[in-house]
Amino acid sequence: MGLIRQEASTERWIPIPEEVREVYRLWRPTPLYRAKRLEEKLGTPARIYYKWGGVSPPGSHKPNTAVAQAYYNMKEGTARIATETGAGQWGSALAFGCMLFELKCTIYMVAASYDQKPYRRVMMETWNGEAYRSPSRNTEFGRKLLEEDPDTPGSLGIAISEGLVFHSWQIR
Repeated sequence: MGLIRQEASTERWIPIPEEVREVYRLWRPTPLYRAKRLEEKLGTPARIYYKWGGVSPPGSHKPNTAVAQAYYNMKEGTARIATETGAGQWGSALAFGCMLFELKCTIYMVAASYDQKPYRRVMMETWNGEAYRSPSRNTEFGRKLLEEDPDTPGSLGIAISEGLVFHSWQIR
């Protein structure tokens, strides 16, 4: 409900809970760098800056929201979050957030990425996430797709479907 209240809020500023702010201190404020070579290449008098989100434990900007989502789910009494991930950044971020707030995390990762990026899977598992190659044998949908094409590379749509089916099954 805390996430929904934020989404529907008309307030300009919503305070970040101290527990979430404490986690953010691991990597925030995010370093800001000037892109001098890009400025030169473009021949622009403008100064161009970029933030480097790779300093977070999962290596992207995605824990900025994943940590808060895990926190608010913990506050609501959620025991497990199921999700999908393409290349693994979102899955890594959510597994990290869930570990911090003692939630279980089930992640369906696109098969091609699961095979090509084992380090992302290991990262999710290091943070107690359960990472599954999608399509998987965990869902009727996944089993049907694997029966039709055992070598399918999967897709984000399939992983999303499996995460939703798994989540629905878990809460029954």
